[in-house]
This record gives sequence, structure tokens and C-alpha cells, in this order.
Amino acid sequence: MRRVIAIAVAGAGLAGCSSFSMDSFKMAAPEIPVQLDSVPPGAEAKTSLGPGCRTPCTVQVPAPDSGFSVTFTMDKYLPATIPVQVIRNTGDFNSSPPVVMDPSPVVAELQPAPGAPPKAVKHMRPKKPKPQKSAATPAAAAPATTGSTFPAPVPGAARQ
Repeated sequence: MRRVIAIAVAGAGLAGCSSFSMDSFKMAAPEIPVQLDSVPPGAEAKTSLGPGCRTPCTVQVPAPDSGFSVTFTMDKYLPATIPVQVIRNTGDFNSSPPVVMDPSPVVAELQPAPGAPPKAVKHMRPKKPKPQKSAATPAAAAPATTGSTFPAPVPGAARQ
């Protein structure tokens, strides 16, 4: 009879414990590094899982069961959101399965916002030709070449 009472008391004690669940036996999700970069660099990157940083950088995120996204923002540029797929490979009994992300690293090419002034481009002006040194008298000056195949006219010569 003692055995029946002891088993009944133990069973009633376990039945009344509603906080017991199998979740306590699950391993905590490992944190994985995510490399973030942008063109141009210096954008604020924020994951949909919470962590963020200024590019180029690396953040630690808990390995999610499904994909997540990274949003890049920067002044004078349109924001960009890049979806990231999480692929879990099968692991052995003693270790957690390896996690692979696509794309890795996560890179966003930011486009300039409409109405934002473009980067200043310095235009080069053509160089002005230097003036040639002039002689004291025109008769003593060397004949000027005009780039023509014909000879230069001789002053005082009669036309025929």
C-alpha cells in the first residue's frame, strides 16, 4: 500500500507542475557572424534580427530558423534592403548544425537619391597657347608658318 501512495503522490506532483516543457532541453541558438558592406562605405546597416553597425563591419546575430533581411541607409542615398537566406546543413548528434548564409558577405550598392546634388566634378579647361615673342621690326622677323604647303608671301613682290 505504501508503494501505491508514493506513486500517486509523485504522479500528482508532476501533473500539477505546468511549467515543465521540452523547451528547456533545446540548445540555445548559436550566434553567427554576418559581414556587412556597402558601396559607398559608411552606410548604417541594420538587420531585421536587431543588431546593426556602420559599414564595413561584422555583427553577431542569433542563427534564425528562416531568412532575415538587412537594411542599408545613408544620407543622400536611397535605402536598400537585402534579403538573406539561412541554410542549415545537417550536423551530428553532439554539435549544432552548421549555418550558411546566402549572400555572404551581404553587400548593398546604394543609389543616389533624386534631387541630391551629384558629386562635384572638376572640369579641366584647355590651356591657352603662349604668345610668341615678337621681333623689334617686322622685316627682321622670321616668316610665320601657317601650316600651309604653299610658301609664305614675300612682301613687295608683284603679282602676276
